Amino acid sequence: MKIKIEKLNAWFGKNQALKNVSLAIPVNTVLAVIGPSGCGKSTLVRCLNRMHETIGSAKWEGKIVLDEESIADFDPVTLRRRVGMIFQRPNPFPTMSILENVTAGLRLNGMRNKKELESIAEISLKKAALWEEVKEKLHQPGVSLSGGQQQRLCIARALAVDPEVLLMDEPCSSLDPISTTHIEELIHELREHYTIVIVTHNMQQAARVSDDTAFLYMGDLVEHGATKKLFTNPKEKRTEEYITGRFG
Repeated sequence: MKIKIEKLNAWFGKNQALKNVSLAIPVNTVLAVIGPSGCGKSTLVRCLNRMHETIGSAKWEGKIVLDEESIADFDPVTLRRRVGMIFQRPNPFPTMSILENVTAGLRLNGMRNKKELESIAEISLKKAALWEEVKEKLHQPGVSLSGGQQQRLCIARALAVDPEVLLMDEPCSSLDPISTTHIEELIHELREHYTIVIVTHNMQQAARVSDDTAFLYMGDLVEHGATKKLFTNPKEKRTEEYITGRFG
């Protein structure tokens, strides 16, 4: 298993966002996390690279293991290098060029060799299916790209530091249908080399891109299993009611 989560509880102040969540994520698979707004989806993924604890009143308890090591023992910067994150809205650094955006993490980690930086940027942009669209304008601002391109730029930026896990928190929610298709195709390609956790409010998207699905409701993990089985033959009544649109 790439990640094991055992009895994970998380709070914002006195408000408990996750309650005794336990699940395992195999290597090189895509896990979709679904559920209504406010059910704890984003909190779950933010715990996986300890982003949750960056909020003043937030805390978590339980055990999260990455490759048999507790993430509580990691330096947070090292952990976030191994567990990259793509946010809901594209967030390229506004004062940086496309090239500078992709290599920002590498430069932060002390890499200065220009040829090496350019080589990794090209590889990362190719992995993010963006190279052909930007190779002639690498020195233009990252924010000059379209929304879908900006999101792929952010994916390239995350890939440049060579992570093992990619967390995607509703990566298509602000994108048009064509850009969404690009991101979904990209997830299919990336799953060969990365373990991916995607939060999505779009159940059709979850069905299209994921191997396994976890359904959260009010902080509880109601059901977790193979996506096809969960969508066609859920074990829990609440799961069936949610995926058929009776609530949420």
